[in-house]
Amino acid sequence: MGRVNFNFTDETVIVTGGSSGIGREIACSFGDAGATVVNADIDPNPKDVDADRPTHELIRDNGGSAVYVETDVSDPEALAEAVSTAREHGGVDVMVNNAGWFTRGDLSSIDKETFDRIHGINAGGVFFGCQAAADDMRARGTGGVIINTASISSTHAQTDQIPYDSTKGAIKMITRGAALELADDDVRVNAVAPGHIATEFGSGAEQKEESVEAGDLAKPIPLGRPGYPEDIASTVLFLATDEANYITGEMVYVDGGWQTF
Repeated sequence: MGRVNFNFTDETVIVTGGSSGIGREIACSFGDAGATVVNADIDPNPKDVDADRPTHELIRDNGGSAVYVETDVSDPEALAEAVSTAREHGGVDVMVNNAGWFTRGDLSSIDKETFDRIHGINAGGVFFGCQAAADDMRARGTGGVIINTASISSTHAQTDQIPYDSTKGAIKMITRGAALELADDDVRVNAVAPGHIATEFGSGAEQKEESVEAGDLAKPIPLGRPGYPEDIASTVLFLATDEANYITGEMVYVDGGWQTF
């Protein structure tokens, strides 16, 4: 499946968590579409089994423009630094708050350190990412687009996932609240909620397409397959275009119909 054909020439896009999985595909798609991409991640090296080089190098090898900034999204100062890097390329036109962390554990087993960590990365990273991008967009007076990565877990509780599910529910309300606050500044804020996506993060050891489609991951999905990172990337790019200029405060579910159950 090829990347979508959009044009983001002369625009600068920050993608947090752009080194692997969904974030890597989003970053590369923006790079293919002409944007200057800032990959803001804790580590430039991809965690994907089949990836052979960092995202920013891959974008450059394909003729695009990209840089890497070491970023711990749970640290607001690190996110501000990523925005400062984007300013060197004109400022933030699109902010994709994608970085996230997943852990399992039942109600009795999750300790405070784990709870604080997942909320700091997933919810805090989105909140402070919105804040840092909005400050730049407001200062420049040019408007902009912020897109957050949520999940089907924002509305559906799952066994042994209370900390994770609660962060994704928080992202839903951060998105809506920020959309309200930033509407007068011509800044649109939306979220994409992936379903079961065939990535290292989303499917664990079942990384290969054939093993994912043969496994339990695909069984409850009406379209009969898991999603792939490019399914999410194409939605993100659409939401960043002028064609989506009347969409804000929305959660767009990209789940193959999973929520119809």
